[in-house]
Amino acid sequence: MTIEIINKSKHSLPQYETPLSAGVDLRANLADSVTLQPLERALIKTGLFIALPEGYEAQVRPRSGLAYKKGISVLNSPGTIDADYRGEIGVILVNISNEPFVVEDGERIAQMVVAKCEQATFVAVEVLNETERGEGGFGSTGVK
Repeated sequence: MTIEIINKSKHSLPQYETPLSAGVDLRANLADSVTLQPLERALIKTGLFIALPEGYEAQVRPRSGLAYKKGISVLNSPGTIDADYRGEIGVILVNISNEPFVVEDGERIAQMVVAKCEQATFVAVEVLNETERGEGGFGSTGVK
């Protein structure tokens, strides 16, 4: 698959770090560093603009290392980039640690996964078919 991209950042194009990587890293494109205080969030721009093919989305997800080591996550995870969006890719980072975190220019802040998606047609009905699970949710199937 080929995705058209405009790169207005100072950094190289996103690339897969290993042959079997599902996502590419997104880098912060900043004039000045941004400090996220505990429980603070900020929209961090990437300088990237993409044109996804029809029937695809890009999902913006946290980087596991930043989440585990620093308590930095993507607030609306996964964030969705629709195929018809042409604006700059931004990442809503949140600091859920107890320490301030400084986002530096060029830092890998999130990962982006391109995925096929379908649009559904919704049909109103009066009753849904029965299943073993039924209305159970939010942990109703147990913890082990």
